[in-house]
Amino acid sequence: MDASLEKIADPTLAEMGKNLKEAMKMLEDNHRITEEENGKKLLSGDIPGPLQDSGQDMVSILQLVQNLMHGDEDEEPQDARIQSIGEQGHIALLGHSLGAYISTLDKEKLRKLTTRILSDTTLWLCRIFRYENGCAYFHEEEREGLAKICRLAIHSHYEDFVVDGFNVLYNKKPVIYLSAAARPGLGQYLCNQLGLPFPCLSRVPCNTMFGSQHQMDVALLEKLIKDDIERGKLPLLLVANAGTAAVGHTDKIGRLKELCEQYGIWLHVEGVNLATLALGYVSSSVLAATKCDSMTLTPGPWLGLPAVPAVTLYKHDDPALTLVAGLTSNKPADKLRALPLWLSLQYLGLDGTVDRIKHACQLSQRLQESLKKVDHIKILVEDELSSPVVVFRFLQELPGSDPVLNAVPAPNMAPSTVSRERHSCDALNRWLGEQLKQLVPASGLTIMDLEVEGVCLRFSPLMTAAVLGTRGEDMDQLVACIQSQLPVLTCTLQLREEFKKAVAGIAGLLYVDDPNWPGIGVVRYEHANDDKNSLKLDPEGEKIHAGLLKKLNELESDLTFKIGPEYKSMKSCIYIGMASDDTDVSELVETIAVTAREIEENSRLLENMTEVVRKGIQEAQVQLQKANEERLLEEGVLRQIPVVGSVLNWFSPVQPLQKGRTFNLTAGSLESTEHTYVSKVQGTGVTPPQTPSGTRTKQRLPGQKPFKRSLRGSDALSETSSVSHTEDLEKMEHLSSGPEQQALEANSPEQHPGAPTPQEAKQTGAFQNIAQGPEDDRPQVEEPESLR
Repeated sequence: MDASLEKIADPTLAEMGKNLKEAMKMLEDNHRITEEENGKKLLSGDIPGPLQDSGQDMVSILQLVQNLMHGDEDEEPQDARIQSIGEQGHIALLGHSLGAYISTLDKEKLRKLTTRILSDTTLWLCRIFRYENGCAYFHEEEREGLAKICRLAIHSHYEDFVVDGFNVLYNKKPVIYLSAAARPGLGQYLCNQLGLPFPCLSRVPCNTMFGSQHQMDVALLEKLIKDDIERGKLPLLLVANAGTAAVGHTDKIGRLKELCEQYGIWLHVEGVNLATLALGYVSSSVLAATKCDSMTLTPGPWLGLPAVPAVTLYKHDDPALTLVAGLTSNKPADKLRALPLWLSLQYLGLDGTVDRIKHACQLSQRLQESLKKVDHIKILVEDELSSPVVVFRFLQELPGSDPVLNAVPAPNMAPSTVSRERHSCDALNRWLGEQLKQLVPASGLTIMDLEVEGVCLRFSPLMTAAVLGTRGEDMDQLVACIQSQLPVLTCTLQLREEFKKAVAGIAGLLYVDDPNWPGIGVVRYEHANDDKNSLKLDPEGEKIHAGLLKKLNELESDLTFKIGPEYKSMKSCIYIGMASDDTDVSELVETIAVTAREIEENSRLLENMTEVVRKGIQEAQVQLQKANEERLLEEGVLRQIPVVGSVLNWFSPVQPLQKGRTFNLTAGSLESTEHTYVSKVQGTGVTPPQTPSGTRTKQRLPGQKPFKRSLRGSDALSETSSVSHTEDLEKMEHLSSGPEQQALEANSPEQHPGAPTPQEAKQTGAFQNIAQGPEDDRPQVEEPESLR
């Protein structure tokens, strides 16, 4: 490219291309120069700073722009999708810089150049998308072209609108018809731009009985038009869809065109399926859009071109009205909007433009054919073979029952049941979409919530493939990821009822019905002071659940645990994520109950510790003061006098008796230290209580994670190995003992019935020497030599 720039005669153009290349290379580089390498402190973050006195070089300015673009390294990116700008993208960006340079030419050269650019781009687009004898309006906002078309329609139907203004609209109000499947906010935008009240909008419902539920009902539209005419209104404009914003369905444009010609209504078409007009084979429904009065195209995302304007193609014979409506302009700056697209189309050529659109359609067909072979996946656009948009969702049917989580509820189902199943299905599909977006980011999947079907996943390659560089291998990977996630979805759905029953069978646990959670369930531990009727925040329960979450995460199981407020209340709960078929639900629930109970008891012990210790200290002080008073009475008053007491103690010494107090934290009682001074051994006190444990203990195999069911063969093998290993240890211990010990073991049970065997005594760790006493048949424990 550097050699090509050298051939350019205009040095300014060559320098512009070189600077753009260097700037884009620096901005696209992920490595950022540190402050030490720069030698200057770069402004970063969202805090504005003062303008520096001395100017900065281009490298420092671009470095600042890069820091603002990428943000802080510690922050997580909001969206993993990063548009890959290739050389064709650089051409489009060059158009903006070139437009600023062209605007400095003299008026005559500028007029000729802008007219040529506008004429060429309009001619190319009309031929590529089969729109003969059309004009083009280039705009940055996609909806701006439709607003200009509405102005043109108003000027065409109301001849005195230029003179009388909105007074002519009062007697005969205009009506703009929009489909119920139109993109959100379109009607409000038109009313705000045109200054029309909202009653000027007419929402046309979609089909309910026959045809797609996302297509405009033509019969009902005709009825609305007749009713508006009878009320003295003027049907002005109809907006049809060649690929709805949600699922990519195309209205019956041919039938709508006939209806518009009958009543003199302007027909405008928009949608992603208009891109297929550039292909060799086009469906009849989309091909009918070439006969409409106007259409809006978005070649930027279709071709992967950044900063390229949208285009509205229209047909009108009166240039004066188009000038009044704002569709044409004599300003060179308005004509230069087509410059980035003019450069990009020349770079791609006709074949390159068609190939990009064709590749996107092939990706959608490849994905649709693959999803038809996957169980539990429902495709919502099977009747739209020509649509480049694929919409699908997870649908599970349990054996022996009606389809659950169905999008269309049965008439005899209760509203609460329908709502719960609908929310549950939406949660699972939302989880599936998030997983697929992370696993296959190049797919460009989007999660959307439809009014009838619920949460679905949409693949629209015309809007994302050229930008993300999606390939056919990405579709195969996407289908493979869907198949790998289906067992998790089905198992989670089947384990929900088992989890609910297991929670109901354990006291202290409450099952929380949260249909918006995609996991196996939500559980809450009810502590002793829990107010079941209150919906307010519970600090004690929140503390217990926070500790429970920490303990569960420390187990390193395959399950995911989260803490959050209860559905419809503020109390904390534990949310358990997706599960596999080998998940042991009973062990999971028991572990939650035991761990929560242990945390509650420990927290209660810590809370009472302060009061117990304070009372113990007060009691110890009273007892020590009493002991000092007793010691004074025993020794007498004379021994307390400094000199006399020393002489008296020398003639008649007093044996000091050391007395003290020890506080047993386990028992919460105050004890004397006399035994400690006598035996020279610290007393053990009361044995602490055992830690609560579950009703059953499960031995795991090496490498087995918690909450996993083990195979029966593995369990049997483990138990057999454990028994044989214990027997071997007993035999080895019996052979290693001496003959006297063996003879003693043989005679001890007969001579001393009920006494522990030497082996049992050995296991207890005590120093015992069993012998028959002369007066007592019970075994005597001889004091160890170290304590004599």
